[in-house]
Amino acid sequence: MRLPPPGTGDEVAWVARHLGHLCTDSPAASPRFRGTQAAGDAALAAFDVRGYAARRSVVEPVDRRGASGLSPWIRHGLLTLPTVWAHVGGGPARDVEKFRDELLWQEYARHLYARLGGAIAGPLRHEAPAAPPGAVHGWDRSMRCVDVTLGELERDGWLVNQTRMWLASEWTVRRGNDWRAGEDHFFAHLLDGSRAANRAGWQWTVGTGTGRPYGFSRWQVDKRAPGLCAGCSHAAACPIEHWPDSAAGRPLDAEVDLLRRDHEVEATAGPSAPVVTGEAEVVWLTAESLGDDDPALAAHPDLPVVFVFDEVLLTRLRLSGKRLVFLTERLAELATGRDLDVRLGDPAAELAGRRVAATFTPVPGWRRRSAAVDVVAVHPWPWLRRPTGRSLRSFSAWNGDRRARR
Repeated sequence: MRLPPPGTGDEVAWVARHLGHLCTDSPAASPRFRGTQAAGDAALAAFDVRGYAARRSVVEPVDRRGASGLSPWIRHGLLTLPTVWAHVGGGPARDVEKFRDELLWQEYARHLYARLGGAIAGPLRHEAPAAPPGAVHGWDRSMRCVDVTLGELERDGWLVNQTRMWLASEWTVRRGNDWRAGEDHFFAHLLDGSRAANRAGWQWTVGTGTGRPYGFSRWQVDKRAPGLCAGCSHAAACPIEHWPDSAAGRPLDAEVDLLRRDHEVEATAGPSAPVVTGEAEVVWLTAESLGDDDPALAAHPDLPVVFVFDEVLLTRLRLSGKRLVFLTERLAELATGRDLDVRLGDPAAELAGRRVAATFTPVPGWRRRSAAVDVVAVHPWPWLRRPTGRSLRSFSAWNGDRRARR
């Protein structure tokens, strides 16, 4: 599939023509985020960590937000966690520590997903709380706090962490919906949507990870978005005026053993140095790692590159078109400097008969697909903290253990 010239806006029409049948909506570009290395690099260069700790949870006014907005480029490997970690070095200690804790949360979620795989879709440590009496399913978009934040998600493909928690809590704790259905909606629209961080965040909110559900009430809206309630039809009788009644879910009788220990650490973490068993003829890139610094891409600068839109997977996921436009923007940019072959189909079939160089990727899908491909050069994943066999029962325990050993 011949890509359009980058930066022309033709990426939207290209997605509509080639991938539109796989989208849950009409393809459009996010008005806020461009899926290019240049845009990611510029966003990182412009990010100043000063004030982050105090303003990271600001929702409105938008120009007062302290959130970095770097997550879409981090999600797809255009910015790696080690690169972003290094960028904030030298900033105010409180801001640096708080921001780096957020990077570590991303890393922790990756460790969880790499170790547990699909098991992360089930409750981690506690049952989900029972639906409250009289719960109404779905989101109530007549509430301005819900409508504005869902609108941002569906338009821009991004939310600050605070409003992610609002929507997740409203969906699960107050309304008793299955968290996985809400997570699917987030995943379809978020440019940074990943089964790692997205599922870990929802598990934390509903309390299946910690046993303590996160409550959402008008207090948070008034504090984080002053004035938002003033234009709401429910301002005089707010349905979330008070803290929701919620109870901790019952601890599971048998926790997932893999939370306690990893019996195959090397399989989870991948190689620590390149593993070469033959001479590669092509570099295989995936949506997990599309940056210029992708280890396989950088190690083989003269080889052609292949990217395969997995048709079966995309048929099942039904992502928003803006996610596929974001990826296409990056591919169009990459094609200006590399011989890039973009395909639609089954990756194993499209790569059949080719000796492939690839970067190890800590997601179950890559492991399954790479097993059916002739990968003769596997390059290490750029971990911020390489996985060990230690417990992943909680972020605080994992993070505290990391700090003790730094």
